Amino acid sequence: MMQSLWVKKDNLVQSEWHESAAPILADGQILLAVEKYALTANNITYAAVGDGFGYWNFFPTGDDQWGIVPVWGFAKVVASENADIAVGERVYGYLPMASHLLVTPTNVADGGFVDGAAHRQGLAIIYNQYNRLGMDEGALEAERAIFQPLFTTSFLIEHFMRSNDWFGADTLLMTSASSKTSLGLAMVAKSLSPTVKRIGLTSAGNKEFVEKSGLYDEVLTYDNLSAADAATPTVSVDFAGNGQLLGAIHSQWGDALKFSSLVGVTHISERGGADDLPGPKPEMFFAPTAAEVLIKEVGPVEFRAKVDTQFAAFVAGASDYLTIEDLKGNEALQSAYLAMLANEVAPSRGLMCHLA
Repeated sequence: MMQSLWVKKDNLVQSEWHESAAPILADGQILLAVEKYALTANNITYAAVGDGFGYWNFFPTGDDQWGIVPVWGFAKVVASENADIAVGERVYGYLPMASHLLVTPTNVADGGFVDGAAHRQGLAIIYNQYNRLGMDEGALEAERAIFQPLFTTSFLIEHFMRSNDWFGADTLLMTSASSKTSLGLAMVAKSLSPTVKRIGLTSAGNKEFVEKSGLYDEVLTYDNLSAADAATPTVSVDFAGNGQLLGAIHSQWGDALKFSSLVGVTHISERGGADDLPGPKPEMFFAPTAAEVLIKEVGPVEFRAKVDTQFAAFVAGASDYLTIEDLKGNEALQSAYLAMLANEVAPSRGLMCHLA
């Protein structure tokens, strides 16, 4: 018997576990048992923009009103009709909030494979790739699942900005500075673009945590935005999705705002439009597209090496201000999803969800 957590697409608070029979494998297919996955604000973004960006299409429920939220994590092969992949192997990749996933491996190599399932064709390749891990558990698996998907986005934003000479700006303004993607961006910018000043915007309750990270040159609370120097040429990266905050940033900087990037949405209830704002028109940043462009430029091996170098440095420092928590059982996992949806999970907590 398999289980999956379904959520109502137009009312993400509405969620329920569903049971289904284990599938009969066709030739070439494998069945993965999901061991554990990370739960972050990134997963809430997948759900919030699921229709517009196709995130609901990866793990369809068969009911257009309901979807399964994608997550990043680890799974074990429990059945195989694929001559190249053995039962007992472990993989890392894009998984459903569910106990199992049926995949059709293609392009099988020592390091990984691509799910060739018909319904996943045409979807971003970065989400269809799975890393083969052998039989044993590796080091820093929780950190990898919690931070790496977000960190790759962080890396790509910095690369995009640097490739455009930071649009003539010398300051980087980041909202939701306590979010893992913002922390990652601050770290990569500090490493690869050290001359660019990093300002983090956060809530009063998270200010101490953000300062403790040591990744920002200046940390301001949302209600103290006016303290920032708005005459300095600046680029903004908005992770919050708060229309009122975005309007305040554009109004304060005006023409000194050289580029306005929208990434994800962490404050889902306040997500608003970005029309008729002073300064540049905000542009949505879609990491999979940026990744595909860079992979074509430098090749997949060099791309992974570049990301991994920065990621190793990030993880080494993250343990100073982030604590990993292990959650087990359907009720705990569903409650954690609802807490993350309600923005009630402290940024210092890294959640790893284990299926029974």
